[in-house]
Amino acid sequence: MSKNKHQVITFKADAALADAISRLPNRSEFIRGAVLSALENTCPVCNGTGQLSPHQKEHWKEFMRDHLLEECSKCHEVHLVCGHAARTRSARVKEEPQ
Repeated sequence: MSKNKHQVITFKADAALADAISRLPNRSEFIRGAVLSALENTCPVCNGTGQLSPHQKEHWKEFMRDHLLEECSKCHEVHLVCGHAARTRSARVKEEPQ
């Protein structure tokens, strides 16, 4: 398909969502933006399904042996931290003279 051609894509929506969308001034622009945002923020492990396959779960368990989930003190979002790096920082802090 040429870059300049548009393709119409349809989806099913319940009555409440359809009503909310129908009140938007530019439905197509809003939906395009929402879909692009969702695609840019999709989990790289589950690809947005919200679930891990049994094999992915085993890989995740292995990964988490050396990594931690921590809450950021600034934005309060949970993020991954390398356990090796955290242990190294902790050891350096203990070694520093007071």
